[in-house]
Amino acid sequence: MSHRMILNETSYFGAGARAELVGEVKRRGYKKALVVTDAVLVKAGTVAKVTSLMDAAGLAYELFDKVMPNPTIGVVKEGVAAFAKAKADYLVAIGGGSPQDTAKAIGIITNNPEFSDVRSLEGVAPTRKPSVPIIALATTAGTAAEVTINYVITDEEKRRKFVCVDPHDIPVVAVIDSELMATMPTPLKAATGMDALTHAIEGYITKGAWELSDALHIKAIEIIGRSLRASCAGDAKGVEDMALGQYVAGMGFSNVGLGLVHGMAHPLGAFYNTPHGVANAVLLPTLMAYNADYTGEKYRAIAAALGVKGTEAMPIAEARKAAVAAVETLSKDVGIPAKLSEVGVKAGDIPALAEAALADVCTGGNPRDTSIPEIEALYRSIL
Repeated sequence: MSHRMILNETSYFGAGARAELVGEVKRRGYKKALVVTDAVLVKAGTVAKVTSLMDAAGLAYELFDKVMPNPTIGVVKEGVAAFAKAKADYLVAIGGGSPQDTAKAIGIITNNPEFSDVRSLEGVAPTRKPSVPIIALATTAGTAAEVTINYVITDEEKRRKFVCVDPHDIPVVAVIDSELMATMPTPLKAATGMDALTHAIEGYITKGAWELSDALHIKAIEIIGRSLRASCAGDAKGVEDMALGQYVAGMGFSNVGLGLVHGMAHPLGAFYNTPHGVANAVLLPTLMAYNADYTGEKYRAIAAALGVKGTEAMPIAEARKAAVAAVETLSKDVGIPAKLSEVGVKAGDIPALAEAALADVCTGGNPRDTSIPEIEALYRSIL
């Protein structure tokens, strides 16, 4: 059996790493960028920390700041039109998962216009050409979109989110600059951090996991486990460590897939616009318990990576409970809600949510096979 690993070409890490953007653009000979971001980041001054460098270097660009959380088909189409109107030849994505995902869709459709309906990109689409070059600058420590081959778009008309998996969409340059993340409000640090932890844990136990991805994921769990509380408390080292931890998790899960946590979280974003990290965090402990008997010794390693003492001597059932408890405690400590009702989930929607979750591309990677009745019961147990 063969295993595939796809990573982006070049990445820069550390406070102030955004300064590397100018040299990369000049070295690659790019002429004009469409900067893809959202209005909140523009207002906060985060985007200016990047565009001021471009201004000083005389790099041409136009700004597209129409991105919203859980980006929609309509926003993607607006972005494709904006890229063409600007006569740009590369994209600069500044933001968390939503701007990154929007930029990926814009870049793919621009070079593969037969997918301009956007919906046809769902799953593993047979695109022929690589995306327009993307330089991705992360402003949250969670999605790792800057290093993955995945992006997620919301179909508002059909009230669903769909996942696109395409090696052609990976950014050519990723910049993980903790100074761009430092101004995140604490709830956003918590939500995106728990998203990163979910990536690491699901990637570690997914059906496609293997030794190299395991090494990445268990290290990511360790980094996130020791850093998320500090990051939420405003500690600069915690923020920088979280920036690294979420990236390491992305290196792994992008290549081996995820599981039912993401499968069940995506419909929550489509139905209620629930922040993706919050949805994952509320679901994660319950889904870990649901999957526990199908994970061998891996929960022992998860518990140890999260700082639980004495895991080596624990019976495996106890170690599994300890891993779940450690995740519950971390989630509580950073202020994540414990119940789905706290984020607006309605009991009457559960059948439709379960149907969408079973159809989600991430669900197939779950270590335990599932069904609509079981998913409905899982949603209800957390309601």
